[in-house]
Amino acid sequence: MRFVHSGGNMKRLALAGAATVALVAAGIAVAHGNDNQTVTKVASSFMATTLSGKTDTKTCTTTDGKSLSTTRSTWTGTASTGPADLTGAVKIAANSMINTTDNVGEVDGHLTISPTGGGKTDLHFTSVYDAGVLSGLATGHSATHGVQVYANLSSGFSTTTGFTGGKIGGTSGGSAVELGPAHCAPNKAVKENSNAVGSVSAVSATSITVAGVTCAVPTSLATKVAAFHVGDRAHIECSLVSGTSSLTKIDARKR
Repeated sequence: MRFVHSGGNMKRLALAGAATVALVAAGIAVAHGNDNQTVTKVASSFMATTLSGKTDTKTCTTTDGKSLSTTRSTWTGTASTGPADLTGAVKIAANSMINTTDNVGEVDGHLTISPTGGGKTDLHFTSVYDAGVLSGLATGHSATHGVQVYANLSSGFSTTTGFTGGKIGGTSGGSAVELGPAHCAPNKAVKENSNAVGSVSAVSATSITVAGVTCAVPTSLATKVAAFHVGDRAHIECSLVSGTSSLTKIDARKR
């Protein structure tokens, strides 16, 4: 096995990779903005410190003299203090690549939560490792049908003790949200109609009053309204839109 990246470059690449994932996920979230969905802020705590199955570790020294360790391992534990779909038995299949000389690296994997009520919350995550702490992004689907999860994920991590003090959202570093099905209620403008037949008691370029009913005059009817005078008989029709009664029709009536 031959590695050509220096420790500094590897750290920058890991950070850039995590940032790229975050941007891609943000793009996905924005794409859902036009769908009929609801967005809910959520948070959960987890730990996974029990090894499950075989651990595979490989080490080497890079060309710049850094010690590099890659590990595949599976950990089990529990998730608590969160909504039902984010609490229950936890299983994490993790892949880590850590520059043990500088204590930086990258950890990605598959995190599942099995709520007591059934189903499974299934998340994939990518994170930056720095001095025993992970910070990254997890995306996937909830145990609740039709609900997607987008979450900032943080945790303590060691290849020998697993995941401790884990957080799905709920930190100053970032939150978590669930996108579920919903319907956006259309905004319906309040519209009322009125009409009157009788004598014109007041008229101007901006309003007309007939039989006690006053309506604003739109520019499209200003010329027609100008032909009417106080005392003339008229029939008017008006519509109330956004709180203003506006003239929609006017006709002369004989006495």
